[in-house]
Amino acid sequence: MKYYSTNHQAPLATLEEAVVRGLAPDRGLYMPERIEALGQDYFDHIGEMSFQQLSFAVAQCLFGEDIKDEALRQIVDGTLSFDTPVREVEPGIYALELFHGPTLAFKDVGARFMARMLQHFISKEVNVLVATSGDTGSAVANGFLGVDGIHVYVLYPKGKVSKIQESQFTTLGQNITALEVDGVFDDCQQLVKQAFLDKDLNSHMLLTSANSINVARLLPQSFYYFNAYAQLKSLLQDHQKHLVFCTPSGNFGNITAGLIAKRMGLPVRRFIAANNANDIFYQFLQTGVYHPKASVQTIANAMDVGDPSNFPRLMDLYGNSWQRVKADIRGATYGDDQIKATMSQCYEQTGYVLDPHGACGYQALKDQLQADEVGVFLETAHPAKFKDKVDAILHTGIPIPARLSAFMNGTKQTIAMPNDFSQFKAYLMEQ
Repeated sequence: MKYYSTNHQAPLATLEEAVVRGLAPDRGLYMPERIEALGQDYFDHIGEMSFQQLSFAVAQCLFGEDIKDEALRQIVDGTLSFDTPVREVEPGIYALELFHGPTLAFKDVGARFMARMLQHFISKEVNVLVATSGDTGSAVANGFLGVDGIHVYVLYPKGKVSKIQESQFTTLGQNITALEVDGVFDDCQQLVKQAFLDKDLNSHMLLTSANSINVARLLPQSFYYFNAYAQLKSLLQDHQKHLVFCTPSGNFGNITAGLIAKRMGLPVRRFIAANNANDIFYQFLQTGVYHPKASVQTIANAMDVGDPSNFPRLMDLYGNSWQRVKADIRGATYGDDQIKATMSQCYEQTGYVLDPHGACGYQALKDQLQADEVGVFLETAHPAKFKDKVDAILHTGIPIPARLSAFMNGTKQTIAMPNDFSQFKAYLMEQ
């Protein structure tokens, strides 16, 4: 299958080229030239399949023309060594728990898949640049840790990720380098994009990205949407209910993967994109005007994005039609005070501990779910990754899983980096 750029000014690329390059030469994002629908037989039997089995069938649709079944199955099975269970929080509202992987965040799926796919393709050393507002850095760093032929540079905004998140990618060493940027996430993301477009850098080293701009990180995130449906299929059919997904959204890779799953035939009535105070997409839904702006810092820091990278992909899926986007996606936006109130109310009424990002998804379902619908919000990270915030809001002490404690006992290793591309470039040219 070929991949085209959302800017439509670059040649078509193979899967290997799209994965290794990350960003198209015209600064666009790669999209598959077609999205195949899964047959009815697949959905008839999806409830009988394991997570690995149902995901392999999805992967065959997405990548089967370019990777042989045996290799693709190894990539899928190696990625999905953990489950993504659906938990009932209250009648009609379920949490899709995506924090059971190695770094306790949803990005473990895409990062682990991409690491294995990149290793399948590469024949020389590759340098992975990744900007993070929290969980991407830890998921990518741990997904690529110790992989021969790949070096990862994680750029993160100084003082704007939680200490636990920071410890998951600054204590690893080996082939992982953490760059502490004096700025916000959007600055980190811009440095990465500029690097991809710099001719000197690209002649000096082979660069790719592990942010959700890379198709190998984005597309596998569709797997857990299918897995959620498989777990709820009987309930939906028995009660004649329609499925609604609510995705806490920052860079919009996660919800775009869900929209691609819908295009592949997943029976979803609609999606809700839940924003924190960074409400750029919410305002777009109201007005039809996309107006990126500087991000503001919130307690749901992984969603602190003022110019979502995957917005062009989302629009491309809908032929750049605002009306078509609105038909499939609703919006919601919540400030810190509402997020705190939601976390407290949910804990008091149900005993379920939300993290600040999941709280946005849960509240949006509370506000918008209809009587004939079942809502699933994505719990994108374990609440212990935000322990200080969660404990202060809930007036409790949530335990830290052993995997997180191990990271926190490590020694921080970072390189300070100003928000200046010339200095970032000079650093990379010395590597």
